[in-house]
Amino acid sequence: MEFETHNTWRNVTPELQAELVEFWMRHNAIPDADIAKARALQAVLVARNGDGAIVGVATAMLRILPRLRQPTYYYRQFFAPEIRSRLQALPFYREAVRILEQANAAKPESLGVLLEIENAGLANIFSKAVGERTGGVFIGYSPRGFQLRVVYFKGARLFAPAPLRRRAVSAPAA
Repeated sequence: MEFETHNTWRNVTPELQAELVEFWMRHNAIPDADIAKARALQAVLVARNGDGAIVGVATAMLRILPRLRQPTYYYRQFFAPEIRSRLQALPFYREAVRILEQANAAKPESLGVLLEIENAGLANIFSKAVGERTGGVFIGYSPRGFQLRVVYFKGARLFAPAPLRRRAVSAPAA
């Protein structure tokens, strides 16, 4: 199945937001409408089939990991079941990263793209410290136990370190 891609980064209309909510809910990807509405505003790239229906979406949000203390775009990608396993995931991902890198070059706010590898099959493929096809550099594991990788933008410069959040100290027992 062929599809067309559309750059939607920071340009999500209310109509597209409603389409994305319906898409995710129909596929049980995001079953909560409020969460889906918020995620839709993070759309970077949308794939549409020949009939104009959404069949894939990439989203990103600015996030600071305590380990890095630097901002990165936390990236997610979801395809409808009918287009999975058609070797489209990697070119789609690369296009989304290109969009984010170009936007960031105009107004730097991120070092690159953060990937949390939730798919067990992909985690097995990502056995090298630097992913050969994605450029993702292994930086450890998430609290949920998934690999974390960062794809740094060309020429990315460090920002001032984000402040560390202090843990609340409980009062001593009386």
